Amino acid sequence: MRTYDMSPLWRSTIGFDRLLNSVNDPEGGSDDGPLYDVERTGEDQFQISLALAGFTPEEITITAEPSRLTVEGRKANEGDHNYLYQGISMRPFRRVFSLAEYIQVRDATFENGMLRIVLVREVPEAMKPRRIAIDAAGKANRTIEHKQAA
Repeated sequence: MRTYDMSPLWRSTIGFDRLLNSVNDPEGGSDDGPLYDVERTGEDQFQISLALAGFTPEEITITAEPSRLTVEGRKANEGDHNYLYQGISMRPFRRVFSLAEYIQVRDATFENGMLRIVLVREVPEAMKPRRIAIDAAGKANRTIEHKQAA
């Protein structure tokens, strides 16, 4: 695995510890899990689609944390089968997605073997850009204006 020297970035960034650490220590797990797509469906909307043939919604667990989304699947034991060939993977899986700040899970649907998870970025009003007035010598201008979204 390739590692990068992040020391120049540590000197000029504040609060990006998790991002810089994730470059050298990815948490996505192995690539032998189910196939998936990540799609931007709007300016602040995203969709993750996972191909989960052979699984039912009851066998899938989705866990949302502040900076991570975990999708896990464990097939219920349905007795003995005498497969001549088994191409559909039924083994347990765990897929972890790192989420940026303010990304929330809006919805999850399962249809025809496809799990679709809709994500949306919801920035709190207090965190949106705002204009700060500058006091001039001898003036008492202490207003703060919120920047209107265009």
